[in-house]
Formats: sequence, structure tokens, C-alpha cells
Amino acid sequence: MSKLLSVRLVAILVGLGFAFVALFAFVIGAYNAATEESQGHLPYEKPRDFDFAFEGPFGKWDAQQLQRGLKVYNEVCSACHSLKFVAFRDLEAIGYDESQVKAFAASKQVPGIDPNTGEATTRPGLPTDYFPSPYPNAVAAAAANNNAIPPDLSLMAKARADGTNYVASLLSGYAEPTAELLAEHPEAAPAPGLHHNPYFPNLNLAMAPPLTTTDQVTYDDGTQATVEQMSQDVAAFLAWTAEPTMVKRKQTGWPVLIFLLFATVLAYLSKKQIWAAAKPKKRD
Repeated sequence: MSKLLSVRLVAILVGLGFAFVALFAFVIGAYNAATEESQGHLPYEKPRDFDFAFEGPFGKWDAQQLQRGLKVYNEVCSACHSLKFVAFRDLEAIGYDESQVKAFAASKQVPGIDPNTGEATTRPGLPTDYFPSPYPNAVAAAAANNNAIPPDLSLMAKARADGTNYVASLLSGYAEPTAELLAEHPEAAPAPGLHHNPYFPNLNLAMAPPLTTTDQVTYDDGTQATVEQMSQDVAAFLAWTAEPTMVKRKQTGWPVLIFLLFATVLAYLSKKQIWAAAKPKKRD
């Protein structure tokens, strides 16, 4: 009996410990959220809600949109941002065939080794290579971007809250701070070399507007490349780079849920049948 009481006491203490940790985390999170503005952050707008084809439980990739997004990244974003977790051969998943992937990879220069001297050099890319960085190192990246290192975009759609909508809103949302905002927060005026964006949760943004004019890129499918369209297309492409198996995961999830539901019903009926004889009979 005493051993049973000890086990129960330990279980209660462990449960209280978990409850205390959860409560502590909630209090800290609430405090940080309440004091965020006082720590130098400005009020910022929530990302706009765009209608992407891959959203929802039955969503699917729009291959044409992903290809347009790759074109925007390749012709605009790749000048500053890397995509180090994406291999050229992965592009077959968005509708390119083997020859197209080989041609695209060969158009890129990737780090290599001279077989004769052993010195570092560059060579045309192969399908097995990954997207190269536009800078040799972080120091060079900072020197070229007002001392701000452009982040890698491979997982950006997962690294930000509501990431895909955030990326699309940010790219199409550059604007001068309003008079009302400057009156309440004079520090919102961008410093030299910085830019204001109402969707960016900080004082100023080091990245200049990358998408500025209509038809900045030319889409192969004839879609007009407005700033809004380019922003959504590259955001969708970055959603794919961050989780290329998203659609497959959703498609796998439905059979699993159906199986679990069927197994639950079957287990319940089995339990009813097994324990039916064990029910006490009612007295007359």
C-alpha cells in the first residue's frame, strides 16, 4: 500500500512540474507580447490573406505558378539571397524534365576544385548540385548590403508566422510611413539606406524593394508580371522549397485518418462484444 502511495505521489509531483513549466512559459510569452512595442518595435500590419492553390486540406501545387516563382527568384532574388537547401534536380518536381534541369544547372557557376592544381575554382553546375550562394562568405554579403546579411530563403516560408502570406505581403507592401505613424513614432522615419514596410515587425528594413515595376521579368506562360503577381509567385515557390512534400503529406494524411477512424470504431465494437458477458445481471 505504501509503495502505491509513493508512486501516486511521484506522479502528482511530476504532473505539477509540467503544469508549472507550461504556466511559466505562458506568462513569459504574454509578457513579451505585451512589451514588444516598448522594446523598439513598431505597430505592423498582419499579412494579407492570399488565395494559394496549395492551401487547405485538399490543396495542390500549381506547377505554372511555381515555375513563375522560380523565374522571379532566379532573375531578381538570387542576386542577394541563397537557396542552399534546394538541389537543381529537385526542380523536376515542379514540371521540368531532365534536359531542362541539366541546362538550368549548367547555366550556374558552383564552387569546385581544379583537378590539376587543387585550388578552389568554379564550374558549371550539375543536377546534383545545390543552388549556389551569390556571395563567397558572410563578410562579403554584409559588405554588399549595408552591413546586413541577406538570409537564405530555402526555409523562409516556414521560418515566419503565416510565412507564404508574409513573403507576398512584404514584397508588395513597400510604402512610405504615414504621417500618423511618424507623429506617434518619429523613429519610424527610415535611416539612410533603410526602408519602411508596414508588414515588417521592426523599425526599418535593410532590403530595398526588389520588385518595383510591371514586367520586371517575362513569364513564359504569358502571365502579366505585375508586382502583386510576382510577389505571390515567388512566395508560392518559397513555400515549395520550404516543404516540397506538403501536398503528398496531405494526400497521405486522409487515408491515415480514415483508417484510424475505422480502427477506433472496430475497437469499440470489439470491446462491447468481449465485455458483454461480464456485465452484472439486474436483480428482480
